[in-house]
Amino acid sequence: MPRQLHYAVAIVGAGSAGLSVAARLLRASKALHGSVVIVDPQTKHYYQPLWTLVGGGVVRKETTERNQQSLIPKGADWLQEAVVRFHPDENRFVTGGGTEIRYDVLVVAAGIQVDWDRIKGLKESIGHGGVCSNYDYNYVDSTWKSIREFQGGTAIFTQPNTPIKCGGAPQKIMYLADDAFRRSGVRGKTDIVFASGNAAIFAVPKYAEALNRVVQRRGITAKYKRNLVELNAVRREAVFEHTDTKERETIRYGMIHVVPPMSSPSFIKDSPLADAGGWAEVDKHTMQHVRFANVFALGDCSNLPTSKTGAAIRKQAPVAARNVLNVLAGQPLDASYDGYTSCPLVTGYNRLILAEFDYDLTPRETFPFDQSKERYSMYVLKKSLLPKLYWHGMLKGRM
Repeated sequence: MPRQLHYAVAIVGAGSAGLSVAARLLRASKALHGSVVIVDPQTKHYYQPLWTLVGGGVVRKETTERNQQSLIPKGADWLQEAVVRFHPDENRFVTGGGTEIRYDVLVVAAGIQVDWDRIKGLKESIGHGGVCSNYDYNYVDSTWKSIREFQGGTAIFTQPNTPIKCGGAPQKIMYLADDAFRRSGVRGKTDIVFASGNAAIFAVPKYAEALNRVVQRRGITAKYKRNLVELNAVRREAVFEHTDTKERETIRYGMIHVVPPMSSPSFIKDSPLADAGGWAEVDKHTMQHVRFANVFALGDCSNLPTSKTGAAIRKQAPVAARNVLNVLAGQPLDASYDGYTSCPLVTGYNRLILAEFDYDLTPRETFPFDQSKERYSMYVLKKSLLPKLYWHGMLKGRM
């Protein structure tokens, strides 16, 4: 017989969003101890914002990894199984292991799906022959190897036009590579191309202006509305498709850093929780599902119209946790999220622009200076302080 379990709160996903909400709920209510389950099959947890610096040769990837068990908050159960079907009209879901979880409140925090197979030839070539990516723990070392071994020619850095986690990451590694090429003496015989499926370098005008100046100063060629659709590793050719005209362009490369297309996890796409794009459909302020009052979603798997970053989750988690407690208590929702997110944009070794903004793309800067200027202090914040705040503050429900 399949197992049937019941919890007051079931949280799908043990990433930054799921763990943050779980920790906050358990800190707020002793009555919930033993009544919260976190469902996630992954045994490792990664602090992914540092992978840019791993790819740039600054930190070791092992420093970004923790055992998942060590992060599960006290008072929560951890079910190491993958969700396969949601039945929100019946307040239950089913896992691949056959376990049925019934819940009073469901929190969906399942992250984003990286679709490596949507670019023809990528899965076969990733990790060697100058093809690299910072978007996977298993491949991130190949980025620094590709940068170190690059001897000139064309270095391409791609960005798809799908939503992605950390929207600034595709260009951050490009600036580090540019610095590395200058140090190794090959920049003079190198063309750097930023091929982005988006229409501009950044969504917020203030930071876009600053980044355009960085690109111009560094002599980088920016090609917008270009999606990478195919790689030929033998000929070292990348095929791009214009997002409007659908015309194709082939560029030969010496190295190429690929950011794959991303989408909502399949088990959300194929469920009653999804909107037309496949994302968990929630109110953008309360994070309550628009059709199921006892369901909440946050983080990368949700349709919240803001950048998919850990900084956004840090502001979403307290709101989601508060509103979950309100539902459990039969009270009206009284916590609201304004779309705050942050993108620490590395613009070179020891330089960073700290973009912070809300739903209206209005800058929401923390520090009493112009954060669109490149600063060493902000680079130190990203490299040294933010990881500590993540492991010891955010995931513990303390901030």
